[in-house]
Amino acid sequence: MFTMSAGFAAPPGELPFGVYDPNGAFANDTDVSIEHLFLPWEDVLLQSLYDADEYAAERNRAVLATIEPWTWTRNERNTPEILIAGIADGTYDENMTTICAIFNDFRSPVTVRWAHEMEDESGQFIWAGWEPETYIASFRRMVDVCREVAPDVEFMWSPLGLEGFEPYFPGEDYVDVVGLSVFGLQPWEQEILGGERSFREILQPRYDRALAFGLPIVVAELGFVGDQAYFDKWFNDVRQDIEGLTELVAVIYFNQTEVYPWPDGYGLPDWRFDHNILE
Repeated sequence: MFTMSAGFAAPPGELPFGVYDPNGAFANDTDVSIEHLFLPWEDVLLQSLYDADEYAAERNRAVLATIEPWTWTRNERNTPEILIAGIADGTYDENMTTICAIFNDFRSPVTVRWAHEMEDESGQFIWAGWEPETYIASFRRMVDVCREVAPDVEFMWSPLGLEGFEPYFPGEDYVDVVGLSVFGLQPWEQEILGGERSFREILQPRYDRALAFGLPIVVAELGFVGDQAYFDKWFNDVRQDIEGLTELVAVIYFNQTEVYPWPDGYGLPDWRFDHNILE
């Protein structure tokens, strides 16, 4: 049973577990050791970062901060070309400096995950699909800018894990840990893939590709939706079906509704615990 009297509990296992949990469903679970934040760098409410640190520190959680280099106001977003030019000429240095200076004051240890899933071809992100050398130069610049004001922050490079992501690696001097994304959507798998997939089946090829970099590996975004049997299998596997995955150091659940349409007309899956079991 995964429910708690005042929220939810992490899946069983010893592997460190984290959550992106904006509604605080896992607030009382002492087994959660990583608090995942998502923030844009153009319209972030700075006070909310201090609040997030207080929340994490009170629960003895480290912080993973995904910084998305745009605004969350969709009709005010710029283009890839403007973003690339602005990073190269220093226009966005202040955005990164301001956020990282706050991270430097955090009581909780911080890992920054900047411009994730850069090999994604869905059109979701304006920083995805760039020429690898352009992405690498941008990533390195943002790490350098952040290190100037937050020397103790670590950095996650976080592709989806699809074939062909390797050329985007910024180099071992700029990356402390590799992040991957693993989502299971039972109805889509049954109809489009011809059969459902387990956590291990989706993770393994992505993990194997990431091994080439010789760094710790984290499932930075994890979600699963399906019937009770599918849910139960994933729930019991994500921290326990890890034999041989010696470099996997944590999994972090995305406890929120999907924000970008799933392919093939499957809409916005609801990954939230208590919504992710289908009748």
